[in-house]
Amino acid sequence: MRLGVLDIGSNTVHLLVADVRPGGRPLATTSNRTVLRLMRYLEPDGSIAEAGVEALVAAVAEARAVAEKENVAELLATATSAVREAANGEAVIARIEAALGQELQVLGGEAEARFTFLAVRRWFGWSAGQIMLFDIGGGSLELAAGSDELPDVAASVPLGAGRMTIEFLGEDPPGEEAVEVLRAHSRETLAPVAALMRDQPRPDHVVGSSKAIRSLAKLAGYPVPGWSGNQRMLLPRGALGSWIPRLARIPASARQELPGITADRTFQIVAGAVVLHTAMTIMDVDELEISPWALREGVLLRYIESLAWNESNG
Repeated sequence: MRLGVLDIGSNTVHLLVADVRPGGRPLATTSNRTVLRLMRYLEPDGSIAEAGVEALVAAVAEARAVAEKENVAELLATATSAVREAANGEAVIARIEAALGQELQVLGGEAEARFTFLAVRRWFGWSAGQIMLFDIGGGSLELAAGSDELPDVAASVPLGAGRMTIEFLGEDPPGEEAVEVLRAHSRETLAPVAALMRDQPRPDHVVGSSKAIRSLAKLAGYPVPGWSGNQRMLLPRGALGSWIPRLARIPASARQELPGITADRTFQIVAGAVVLHTAMTIMDVDELEISPWALREGVLLRYIESLAWNESNG
């Protein structure tokens, strides 16, 4: 069966098409991304400007066309924090659903964390034991921890890379003073969540997922010893921290020349690095293992699981 997952996020509209079967691993066939950076379109009242809504609808329509061309049997469409929290969110969702020709599943922050945690658990396996997860999107930072497929704790805080760039790092390049202001804001925002996470058992694996964290791992990390390829990466907190002052001095146009920093991440990579480094510091995490699976794969896996359940009880 061919499924599609459409992830309408703060930075991109991303369609993942995969062939799936109950009990099997999803095999990706197509990936289609449109970069939006919706945070650029936020009005002072928190609504998404008409130009942003039009760009969003056009990207969704394009994704739908790709899904139809790829003979997708079922399209699982989700939206995360940018659409969820917009002052005109209901109207925007209605227009997205009209472009899709179906309903949109709007995920809360904790639901995002739970889907992503499921994907990470499946990637690392049961033998990984206790996992702590960090996932940075454009609008929010998700954290979760647990030893099962569903986390024992899951939280979402409004520290996404796009949101923090708009609110704190408006100059290009932002400079170190602005970075310190963002660092202080991140510490304050993370304090209650950090206390919650510290109450959990000591993790066997601390994992980072999302495109922003994978980009930072390519910049400041290194491959897991004994593994070939770049899918098993480690990101040390020290190396990440040493890059932040350099990133803050480089204009956005030059950052994409650095390893791992793509054009769609160059504007918000500084904020992503500051938030991630602050979170790792507060939670006393020295190193992150990088998961190639995240929210989209979690949505796929949960759907495959429901297919298997329905088959066995049909």
